[in-house]
Amino acid sequence: MAGPASIMHPWVIAMCENALGPDYQIVEIGLDAPFEGARNQPWHRDFPSPEDTYAGRRITSLAFNLTGFDVTPDIGPFEIAPGTQYDDGRDWKHEMFPDKALWGRFQERAKFPQRGDISCRSALTVHRGTEHLSPIARPVMVLDVDAPGAGHAELHDMMVTQDYFDALPEKAKKHLVCRVVDELVPISQKHDIEGLVMGADPA
Repeated sequence: MAGPASIMHPWVIAMCENALGPDYQIVEIGLDAPFEGARNQPWHRDFPSPEDTYAGRRITSLAFNLTGFDVTPDIGPFEIAPGTQYDDGRDWKHEMFPDKALWGRFQERAKFPQRGDISCRSALTVHRGTEHLSPIARPVMVLDVDAPGAGHAELHDMMVTQDYFDALPEKAKKHLVCRVVDELVPISQKHDIEGLVMGADPA
Protein backbone atom coordinates (compact mmCIF):
# COMPACT_ATOMS: atom_id res chain seq x y z
CA MET A 1 0.00 0.00 0.00
CA ALA A 2 2.82 2.43 0.82
CA GLY A 3 4.54 1.85 -2.49
CA PRO A 4 5.35 4.51 -5.07
CA ALA A 5 1.93 4.13 -6.70
CA SER A 6 0.21 5.44 -3.55
CA ILE A 7 1.84 8.86 -3.53
CA MET A 8 1.60 9.14 -7.33
CA HIS A 9 -2.10 8.36 -7.58
CA PRO A 10 -3.58 10.94 -10.02
CA TRP A 11 -6.31 11.83 -7.52
CA VAL A 12 -3.75 12.51 -4.77
CA ILE A 13 -1.59 14.63 -7.08
CA ALA A 14 -4.59 16.65 -8.30
CA MET A 15 -5.79 17.40 -4.76
CA CYS A 16 -2.30 18.47 -3.64
CA GLU A 17 -1.68 20.71 -6.63
CA ASN A 18 -5.10 22.35 -6.48
CA ALA A 19 -5.21 22.94 -2.72
CA LEU A 20 -1.53 23.49 -1.88
CA GLY A 21 0.10 24.56 -5.12
CA PRO A 22 2.62 22.92 -7.47
CA ASP A 23 5.41 22.89 -4.88
CA TYR A 24 3.56 20.89 -2.23
CA GLN A 25 5.67 18.89 0.24
CA ILE A 26 5.05 15.31 1.42
CA VAL A 27 6.10 15.46 5.07
CA GLU A 28 4.85 12.18 6.53
CA ILE A 29 3.94 8.67 5.40
CA GLY A 30 2.73 6.55 8.29
CA LEU A 31 0.46 3.69 9.27
CA ASP A 32 -2.46 4.01 11.66
CA ALA A 33 -3.49 0.54 12.88
CA PRO A 34 -5.88 0.59 15.87
CA PHE A 35 -6.09 -2.72 17.71
CA GLU A 36 -8.77 -4.34 19.86
CA GLY A 37 -9.36 -2.34 23.03
CA ALA A 38 -8.69 1.11 21.57
CA ARG A 39 -11.04 3.66 23.11
CA ASN A 40 -12.88 6.68 21.73
CA GLN A 41 -10.46 9.53 21.19
CA PRO A 42 -11.46 13.06 22.17
CA TRP A 43 -12.50 15.19 19.23
CA HIS A 44 -9.41 17.07 18.09
CA ARG A 45 -7.42 18.53 15.22
CA ASP A 46 -3.81 17.67 14.45
CA PHE A 47 -2.29 21.16 14.78
CA PRO A 48 -3.31 24.62 15.98
CA SER A 49 -4.90 26.56 13.16
CA PRO A 50 -2.69 29.17 11.47
CA GLU A 51 -4.08 32.64 10.84
CA ASP A 52 -4.02 31.88 7.10
CA THR A 53 -6.79 29.34 7.74
CA TYR A 54 -8.97 30.67 10.58
CA ALA A 55 -8.89 34.24 9.18
CA GLY A 56 -8.03 33.82 5.51
CA ARG A 57 -9.75 30.44 4.92
CA ARG A 58 -6.65 29.14 3.14
CA ILE A 59 -5.81 25.44 3.40
CA THR A 60 -2.10 24.86 4.08
CA SER A 61 -2.07 21.10 4.77
CA LEU A 62 -3.84 17.93 3.68
CA ALA A 63 -4.11 14.48 5.23
CA PHE A 64 -4.94 11.46 3.07
CA ASN A 65 -6.17 8.15 4.49
CA LEU A 66 -5.79 5.04 2.32
CA THR A 67 -7.61 2.16 3.98
CA GLY A 68 -6.26 -1.39 3.84
CA PHE A 69 -9.40 -3.03 5.19
CA ASP A 70 -13.17 -3.01 4.73
CA VAL A 71 -14.35 -1.11 7.81
CA THR A 72 -17.38 -2.18 9.87
CA PRO A 73 -18.89 -0.47 12.96
CA ASP A 74 -16.89 -2.64 15.40
CA ILE A 75 -13.52 -1.88 13.77
CA GLY A 76 -13.07 1.60 15.20
CA PRO A 77 -14.33 3.79 12.33
CA PHE A 78 -12.59 7.12 11.83
CA GLU A 79 -15.04 10.01 12.29
CA ILE A 80 -14.72 13.54 10.95
CA ALA A 81 -16.75 16.73 11.37
CA PRO A 82 -16.89 18.23 7.85
CA GLY A 83 -16.29 21.98 7.58
CA THR A 84 -14.53 22.35 10.92
CA GLN A 85 -11.18 23.05 9.29
CA TYR A 86 -12.17 26.72 9.44
CA ASP A 87 -13.03 26.78 13.16
CA ASP A 88 -10.83 29.30 14.98
CA GLY A 89 -9.90 27.03 17.89
CA ARG A 90 -7.60 29.46 19.68
CA ASP A 91 -9.61 29.08 22.89
CA TRP A 92 -9.42 25.25 22.79
CA LYS A 93 -6.99 23.31 24.98
CA HIS A 94 -3.61 23.41 23.22
CA GLU A 95 -5.63 25.02 20.39
CA MET A 96 -6.47 21.47 19.27
CA PHE A 97 -8.98 20.01 21.77
CA PRO A 98 -12.45 21.62 21.87
CA ASP A 99 -14.32 21.55 25.15
CA LYS A 100 -16.66 18.60 25.70
CA ALA A 101 -19.59 20.99 25.65
CA LEU A 102 -18.94 21.43 21.92
CA TRP A 103 -18.72 17.74 21.05
CA GLY A 104 -22.38 17.46 20.06
CA ARG A 105 -21.63 19.65 17.05
CA PHE A 106 -18.89 17.28 15.92
CA GLN A 107 -20.88 14.09 16.36
CA GLU A 108 -21.39 13.64 12.66
CA ARG A 109 -22.31 10.50 10.73
CA ALA A 110 -19.53 7.95 10.41
CA LYS A 111 -18.36 6.95 6.96
CA PHE A 112 -17.13 3.38 6.56
CA PRO A 113 -14.40 3.19 3.90
CA GLN A 114 -13.79 0.09 1.83
CA ARG A 115 -10.43 -1.34 0.94
CA GLY A 116 -8.77 0.81 -1.72
CA ASP A 117 -10.67 3.99 -0.81
CA ILE A 118 -8.77 7.27 -0.47
CA SER A 119 -10.11 10.09 1.69
CA CYS A 120 -8.74 13.62 1.90
CA ARG A 121 -9.22 16.28 4.55
CA SER A 122 -7.43 19.26 5.99
CA ALA A 123 -5.29 18.26 8.98
CA LEU A 124 -7.31 20.92 10.84
CA THR A 125 -10.65 19.15 10.32
CA VAL A 126 -11.92 18.04 13.74
CA HIS A 127 -11.89 14.24 13.92
CA ARG A 128 -11.40 11.22 16.16
CA GLY A 129 -10.75 7.51 16.16
CA THR A 130 -13.51 5.48 17.81
CA GLU A 131 -13.77 2.47 20.09
CA HIS A 132 -12.32 -0.69 18.55
CA LEU A 133 -14.14 -3.86 19.64
CA SER A 134 -12.93 -6.28 16.97
CA PRO A 135 -9.84 -8.55 17.15
CA ILE A 136 -9.17 -7.44 13.56
CA ALA A 137 -6.82 -4.46 13.19
CA ARG A 138 -7.78 -1.52 10.96
CA PRO A 139 -4.64 -0.60 8.99
CA VAL A 140 -4.73 2.78 7.27
CA MET A 141 -1.90 4.47 5.43
CA VAL A 142 -1.69 8.17 6.31
CA LEU A 143 -0.09 10.64 3.92
CA ASP A 144 0.47 14.20 5.22
CA VAL A 145 1.17 16.98 2.75
CA ASP A 146 2.05 20.66 3.32
CA ALA A 147 1.93 23.83 1.30
CA PRO A 148 5.38 25.49 1.18
CA GLY A 149 6.05 27.26 4.46
CA ALA A 150 3.42 25.44 6.53
CA GLY A 151 6.22 24.16 8.76
CA HIS A 152 4.99 20.68 9.70
CA ALA A 153 8.02 18.94 8.20
CA GLU A 154 9.98 20.15 11.22
CA LEU A 155 7.75 18.01 13.45
CA HIS A 156 8.42 14.81 11.52
CA ASP A 157 11.51 12.81 10.62
CA MET A 158 10.42 10.86 7.59
CA MET A 159 12.96 8.49 6.09
CA VAL A 160 12.92 6.15 3.10
CA THR A 161 15.34 3.51 1.95
CA GLN A 162 17.55 4.13 -1.04
CA ASP A 163 15.77 1.35 -2.95
CA TYR A 164 12.37 2.94 -2.32
CA PHE A 165 13.64 6.38 -3.29
CA ASP A 166 15.22 5.06 -6.47
CA ALA A 167 11.91 3.44 -7.49
CA LEU A 168 10.05 6.75 -7.33
CA PRO A 169 9.42 8.84 -10.44
CA GLU A 170 11.37 12.10 -10.50
CA LYS A 171 8.12 14.03 -10.06
CA ALA A 172 7.55 12.30 -6.72
CA LYS A 173 11.12 12.72 -5.46
CA LYS A 174 11.00 16.49 -5.67
CA HIS A 175 8.01 16.61 -3.30
CA LEU A 176 9.40 14.34 -0.55
CA VAL A 177 10.86 15.98 2.57
CA CYS A 178 12.82 13.05 3.98
CA ARG A 179 16.12 11.39 4.77
CA VAL A 180 17.34 8.70 2.36
CA VAL A 181 18.96 5.87 4.33
CA ASP A 182 20.32 2.38 3.74
CA GLU A 183 18.19 0.93 6.53
CA LEU A 184 15.18 2.27 8.42
CA VAL A 185 15.76 2.97 12.11
CA PRO A 186 13.38 3.96 14.94
CA ILE A 187 12.67 7.67 15.22
CA SER A 188 11.62 9.95 18.07
CA GLN A 189 8.37 11.59 17.02
CA LYS A 190 8.61 15.36 17.46
CA HIS A 191 4.85 15.84 17.19
CA ASP A 192 3.01 14.53 20.25
CA ILE A 193 -0.76 15.10 20.40
CA GLU A 194 -1.34 15.27 24.14
CA GLY A 195 -4.57 13.72 25.38
CA LEU A 196 -5.02 10.88 22.88
CA VAL A 197 -3.09 8.06 24.54
CA MET A 198 -5.68 7.17 27.17
CA GLY A 199 -8.70 7.93 25.05
CA ALA A 200 -11.83 9.79 26.02
CA ASP A 201 -15.01 8.99 27.88
CA PRO A 202 -17.59 7.72 25.38
CA ALA A 203 -19.60 10.60 23.97
